[in-house]
Amino acid sequence: MALHRKDEALLALRPDIAVISECAEPERLHRLIGSNWIENDPIWIGHQATKGLAVFTFNGYRAHLSPNYWPNLRYLVPVRISGQVTFNLLAVWAQNASGGVTRKNQLGPLRRALARYRDFLDDGPSMLAGDFNNNAIWDKPGWRINHMRAVETLSKRGLASAYHEIRGEAHGQETEPTIYWRDRTRHGPTYHIDYIFVPYEWLGSIRSFDVGGFDEWCGSGLSDHVPLVIDISL
Repeated sequence: MALHRKDEALLALRPDIAVISECAEPERLHRLIGSNWIENDPIWIGHQATKGLAVFTFNGYRAHLSPNYWPNLRYLVPVRISGQVTFNLLAVWAQNASGGVTRKNQLGPLRRALARYRDFLDDGPSMLAGDFNNNAIWDKPGWRINHMRAVETLSKRGLASAYHEIRGEAHGQETEPTIYWRDRTRHGPTYHIDYIFVPYEWLGSIRSFDVGGFDEWCGSGLSDHVPLVIDISL
């Protein structure tokens, strides 16, 4: 929320591509910030002017909404990225609770998107990035929304979580949280629910992978989430 007072922190990361959840629509941001960086035709989807999902591009990259976009999957958007490298990006803000997933046989929004956008993800190199709102620690026997079901599906598609591959940690055993939930304190409830999945063949080209620190992002009052920042040399 309130990206208009956090844009300097975002730009300091020097991104080529930024996936932002709970983001106001670009026109509103432009009025509040008045900055030229928002004029680069970002992709934004949402039902509230103050709270949607956005993909911003910089440094010669461009984002194009895929014709496969299915609005019924409210906050999962297929985007074609063009520039020095061309690939497909599924931007994710999975609203598991508000989606009414209350029965074990219901698919969550991410798994529905993986089925709906199968051809999109199989069409050349693809990646996923964003807030999955899920972790293996919450998996229940036989539930179709289980996080590891999505991980297994992505693995069969040739995609792996960059964090887990680089850190050598198992899902559900992450030592670095991505959200300092509710209390927004270092020792309050913390979880790892944000992810970047990349093709296995890209793993050897990752130059760095960073998880934002508590003091800079949460302790300073910017957000309850910290960013994941991946640098890939392709």
